[in-house]
Amino acid sequence: MKNADLQARKNAATPRGVGVMCDFYAARAENAELWDVEGRRFIDFAAGIAVLNTGHRHPKIVKAITEQLNSFTHTAYQIVPYASYVELAEKINARAPGDFPKKTAFFTTGAEAVENAIKIARAATGRPGVIAFSGGFHGRTMMGMALTGKVAPYKLNFGPFPGDVFHAPYPNALHGVSTADSIKAIEMLFKADIDPKRVAAIIFEPVQGEGGFNPAPAEFVRALRKICNEHGILLIADEVQTGFARTGKLFAMQHYDVLADLITMAKSLAGGMPLSGVVGRADVMDAAAPGGLGGTYAGNPLAVASAHAVLEIIDEEKLCERATQLGDVEPSYKPGVKLGDLHQALPTFAIEALREALPVFGRKIKGFDMPGAVLTGVETRTSSPLKITRGEDYQSLNVRGLYPAGEGASYAGGILSAGVDGIRVGEAVARSMAAAIASGAPA
Repeated sequence: MKNADLQARKNAATPRGVGVMCDFYAARAENAELWDVEGRRFIDFAAGIAVLNTGHRHPKIVKAITEQLNSFTHTAYQIVPYASYVELAEKINARAPGDFPKKTAFFTTGAEAVENAIKIARAATGRPGVIAFSGGFHGRTMMGMALTGKVAPYKLNFGPFPGDVFHAPYPNALHGVSTADSIKAIEMLFKADIDPKRVAAIIFEPVQGEGGFNPAPAEFVRALRKICNEHGILLIADEVQTGFARTGKLFAMQHYDVLADLITMAKSLAGGMPLSGVVGRADVMDAAAPGGLGGTYAGNPLAVASAHAVLEIIDEEKLCERATQLGDVEPSYKPGVKLGDLHQALPTFAIEALREALPVFGRKIKGFDMPGAVLTGVETRTSSPLKITRGEDYQSLNVRGLYPAGEGASYAGGILSAGVDGIRVGEAVARSMAAAIASGAPA
């Protein structure tokens, strides 16, 4: 079977609206590596869009899913419940930030989690309005698109969208937007567009994904909490992408000294299985009437079993600490390319390129194949599994500027090749990267 043949069949059988980044087809995977149908090996920097913090096919996850598969695969929790759902909710309630009673509901996708968080907020407050932010991504459902602060490609030709959704700019130093600018814009919304007494929730990502792996400044999160307290608005932290060790904490909100009322979760919650959820203040979570929340596949037992294993892996293998180690690399660059503020514990690297340097970047960079290196505006972003070894991580990181090499240079195994001119790293970091490449040793 050839990639080119499958590509032709894909183009004939599936719509173009399902955009596909890579032109090769996966055959198998292990931890942070993929092999295509032609036997070529790739280092996976996408992790299924930040889903595989625990890596591909972790043995503990495979075991948990297999054991559940041998018991039952589906009952619909709302019809015939099962203990594992309740036990997982208890674990999430205990681990989520906040010293107050909490409850958790499970769903299937991140967009479902966001939709249900908005439903819960509206039910709890009796208000319709929601404020979101530019650059934010909250899903491809109608409400998800309404909340998303990026038109192309997500909103093109799909309107009209649900009403009473408003956007303010998200702080971004690279783009000249300060916390003060963002808060002033919210205050202007209250004057020009919606009475704060009609706003149910403010939803934000502690670290924006589509916005370029852009962390929320601490003063911004504090200001949002203050606004919410003043006007009886609920604060929703969308942690679909940041949750479960990605930022060095189980939840990114644990980096801040204020709390959200509701937190959405998905992606790495279940290590590759479709599971999402909302955790929040018990009184707020109970606002929806019985039957108002749920879904046929919500909290599927196979996905729940996987999530239990994920939590064990994060603890046993210290993946929060591992995430911090991966995020501690601080390369320096030549003029023309600037690395954005990565946050102290953010193992997702963003190469922020000046607009005149943009022609250098893309899905293929001078022949350099890097699955998961996504061009989003003016940055290339990656989100590798947290269990990636240093050898895997750094043998392919010339594209991220972590090892000097000329065009055509190849790394261990001949997996990835070619260099990017003008992106270099300090000598000390380069030496440590070279040692890691040579040894392939884990951190």
